[in-house]
Amino acid sequence: MTLEVGVLGYRFMGKAHANAMARLPMFFPDAPEVERRVLVGRDESALSDAAERLGFDSTATDWRDVVDDVDVFYNLGPNHVHREPSVAALEAGTPVFCEKPLAPTLEEADVMAETAREAGDDVPAGCAFNYRFVPAIRYAKRLLEAGELGEIRQVRGRYLQDWLVDSDAPWSWRNDEEMAGSGALGDLGSHTVDLLRFLVGDDDLAGDIERLSGHLKTFVDERPVADDAGETRPVTVDDAYSAQLEFENGAVGSLEGTRVAAGHKNDHTIEIHGSKGSLRFSLERLNELEVLREGDRGYETILVTDEDDPYVDHWWPPGHVLGWEHTFVHENYEFLSAVADDREFEPNFEDGLAAQQVLDAIERSDERGEWVALE
Repeated sequence: MTLEVGVLGYRFMGKAHANAMARLPMFFPDAPEVERRVLVGRDESALSDAAERLGFDSTATDWRDVVDDVDVFYNLGPNHVHREPSVAALEAGTPVFCEKPLAPTLEEADVMAETAREAGDDVPAGCAFNYRFVPAIRYAKRLLEAGELGEIRQVRGRYLQDWLVDSDAPWSWRNDEEMAGSGALGDLGSHTVDLLRFLVGDDDLAGDIERLSGHLKTFVDERPVADDAGETRPVTVDDAYSAQLEFENGAVGSLEGTRVAAGHKNDHTIEIHGSKGSLRFSLERLNELEVLREGDRGYETILVTDEDDPYVDHWWPPGHVLGWEHTFVHENYEFLSAVADDREFEPNFEDGLAAQQVLDAIERSDERGEWVALE
């Protein structure tokens, strides 16, 4: 079976997913065959160049001409174009893979999740939380499910980047509330929330979040427009956020994210502390997992590159490390296999909605200056 794929967006995420699709036949021979049929964008000249470079057969400038004419639709555009094309594709019975956060607002995410429910489990609707597919994260999931850490008492998640430290860094759509919804909160916080949900939320390992207290901060109120000397545009989203969490079962947690942390390029760190041990993971050392078990005097660093570790048998000999781009290959393998088999995929639009509910609560808490319950 060959799946004809249409992709909206050809920049950062477009490259990542096109590269993943190209790698599948070489390293995942049991993956369904994929034809990169059509690439969608607005700039015809840039689109044509991108299609040739990324291996697409054709181009289109209107997603409406594509969503019901392919087997799978990837929505990799900016946040403000997530809802309409994704909903249209699902209503046409076309499986959808949408970038995170699911939408700029909770209201739009709710519409998308409801449309996915109505489409049914045999029309997969995936949300692009690629860090679930890091082998070390899958290894950590196994430890938690086996009860190695005991009762979960505290979780911590932080995502630090530095690409907006310079106040003269150019304005982009990610700095605009109407297009992005939020700043570091949605861009980085959605990943952290989903990863913690994946690791400790299933099977009530840590219970559900009962209430939280959140804070948002914008440090630079306007930024210059690239290639337009003297013009600036306002920044209407947060540069950084933090939150304190309280779970129904009494566990506590903390979240933080920023795009102005000097010296941190892509530092996504997760820590989980239980009654019998702890673990921590950093994306900047993504082949490693630090684990402390009951009775240990310190953390053990486990190199998750053995043949029996998740996904590793598809790649190189044991000990040969993987990189960030491999998470997209694993993600595409799982999603496209789900499409070919007419089965559900996770993380799905429900997971995207769940993350959006937490982000929305953090925004509400910041606006009110008080703890808020999760709705």
